Amino acid sequence: MSTSSYFQYGMRTIIHCSVGASVRLPYLFDGMGAKRVLIISDKGVKDAGIIENIENIFKANGGGIKPAVAGVFAEVTPDAEISCINDAVDYARRTGADSLLAVGGGSVLDAVKTVKYCLQHNIQNLSDELTTGLKLDLWPQGQPSNIPHIAIPTTAGTGAEVTPAAVVYNAGTKVKSLLMAPYLEADIAVLDPKLLERLPRAITIATAFDALTHALEALASPAANHFTDAHAFRAAQIIEQSLPVVVENPSDLAARSNLLQASTMACDAISNALNACLVHNCSHALGGLYHIPHGEANGVLLPIVLDEMRSFYLPNGRRLASAMNISNCLEMSDDEALEATINRITSLQNQIGFNPLFADYEISQRDEATIISSISNDILAMFYPISPDRIRSIVSRSAGW
Repeated sequence: MSTSSYFQYGMRTIIHCSVGASVRLPYLFDGMGAKRVLIISDKGVKDAGIIENIENIFKANGGGIKPAVAGVFAEVTPDAEISCINDAVDYARRTGADSLLAVGGGSVLDAVKTVKYCLQHNIQNLSDELTTGLKLDLWPQGQPSNIPHIAIPTTAGTGAEVTPAAVVYNAGTKVKSLLMAPYLEADIAVLDPKLLERLPRAITIATAFDALTHALEALASPAANHFTDAHAFRAAQIIEQSLPVVVENPSDLAARSNLLQASTMACDAISNALNACLVHNCSHALGGLYHIPHGEANGVLLPIVLDEMRSFYLPNGRRLASAMNISNCLEMSDDEALEATINRITSLQNQIGFNPLFADYEISQRDEATIISSISNDILAMFYPISPDRIRSIVSRSAGW
């Protein structure tokens, strides 16, 4: 944990959190000077009736608060594919939208960030900007867009509402690229657990494992510090406690609110401690190759990567065990604590019925060379490369070869 060397920490997004907090949307947009709000989402969220309910909030709006819905673009694809982002940018221009409302999971939240970026920089085709696995803008060159931007996560997993980064997918190259720029994150995040009440069980579980991975990787990061620890420790502890409760009783809005808050805290932690992220290195690459949802990929890989890459995680064994609510972990050696952490994660998988293998995806041994190359060349590999032998073992175990 770094406490004396230079680091930077920031969380610019203002959080509004309560059951029914979405009702404040017109007031919040009005406060930022918005007039015409473009709602961006995906088909699943729209079919669930969430978008219609939000539109009705704006229609019922009174009291001199004037923001109106300029249109709805509910065509965001899984993994935030570049072509749908280009379509959303075009739609925003045609409808005269001056502000953006993201309603959805991680793909939607990331897509809207890139829509804002394209509008700010007058970009016609995002592919022209993301020619490699990373595009990085730096402050002070990177400045605010002045486009009011609110995000409503409909899963308790990615935490993308508060991070100045977006992962998008190029279907042509089968590569996930990372866009990082100051002020890319939402101005305001509305955490409304009521919107998650009917979230399918499988998505509830997978996205929670995504958040848990963020928290644990933040704790193990060489760039961890006291600020990131504060969010990472508490986020992991909340998820370990609350996920079984939500799986058992999906209508427990207090537990769902806990998961939402933990998701936001965990992603804030990993964003500010960004460095070696071995689980994400593997999940990005496999997700791009086989269209594995990001949370599911992280959930399968988390205990396997911890086990296969013990030498990396071992110095933080007791920290990780403490984050997983393992009693008397401070009396353990780091090796014992790391083993207890791995066992607790696999026990949690079993308890809530999470499939610990990529059984539903055709990950063939014939693809081994391609997989090794993809993981080795993922942008996160620059922080801590995983050897081909370790990659082979990780993938073999996760694919059930």
